[in-house]
Amino acid sequence: MNIMNWKLDKEERVYDGHFKIDKVVVRHQLFEGGYSKPLVRERVLRQNSVAVLPYDPIRDEVVLIEQFRVGSLEKKDNPWLYEIIAGLVEAGEPLQDVVHREAMEEADCKLEEIKHVISFYPSAGGLTEVSHVYIGKTDSSNLGGVHGEEHEGEDIKVHVIPSKKALQMLIDGKICSASAMIALFYFKALKQELDRVWRG
Repeated sequence: MNIMNWKLDKEERVYDGHFKIDKVVVRHQLFEGGYSKPLVRERVLRQNSVAVLPYDPIRDEVVLIEQFRVGSLEKKDNPWLYEIIAGLVEAGEPLQDVVHREAMEEADCKLEEIKHVISFYPSAGGLTEVSHVYIGKTDSSNLGGVHGEEHEGEDIKVHVIPSKKALQMLIDGKICSASAMIALFYFKALKQELDRVWRG
């Protein structure tokens, strides 16, 4: 990939709420030479995040969560989505610490080991967030129920599902949250290796 230059002509904070939004005027180099015209764009500043798919290699089960999501209000059936455990990273906080903390807060799930599988931009067209996806080893035998932080308005139902069924849910379109989809596709690709290492 060629290293190309860009120029920030103007930056203005236009919203400072749950999310912060900057309006920017930017120009960038063009692939065929020269620079673009000034482009006016909104940039949503959001903290980076982690997401983890807990997996019990002995019982061959994965842990999914279900919760209300305001971004999916237009969903035809309902705005409750199957997802994986996730949370935002505070400044200076090690990613691994956030993974373990969120697993306990959202599912009362202790992770014995974690494996980073991918980092990606959920929507680089306007969102600054980078999401770091993990698969974690756990014992799913006593997991379930409803969890979450009350002061954050969380109401999270925990589902322990055979891995084969979870992968079928993915193929059937019943799982449509990006982090969960990406984690499950990587899980499918890495399952043989994870079973070899984590089953001991």
